[in-house]
Amino acid sequence: MANSKARISLTGTDPNKVDSVCSQIKLISERTGVSMAGPIPLPTKKLIVPARKAPDGEGAETWDRWQMRVHKRLIDLDADDRALRQLMRIQVPDGVNIEIMLRS
Repeated sequence: MANSKARISLTGTDPNKVDSVCSQIKLISERTGVSMAGPIPLPTKKLIVPARKAPDGEGAETWDRWQMRVHKRLIDLDADDRALRQLMRIQVPDGVNIEIMLRS
């Protein structure tokens, strides 16, 4: 894999868990001597669901606004075999999605 790059995208609802995975990837890049760009924070998506509090149509019009925030980070790494093998062994917590794309 001469001169290929790996783009890692991390998404999750808890920013602390996403940042902890980013720091693990940073440690791997420092240990293996692979150049790394990032983590680049992308805009947070806010998913908002308004719902009526009253189960029927009677009563005051009061609304609950449920919100879920999705945090994203992008990391670019030089695709080294040793680094990629260690990346596959990272303990990813629940609620964090990791996607690795290889580009030449």
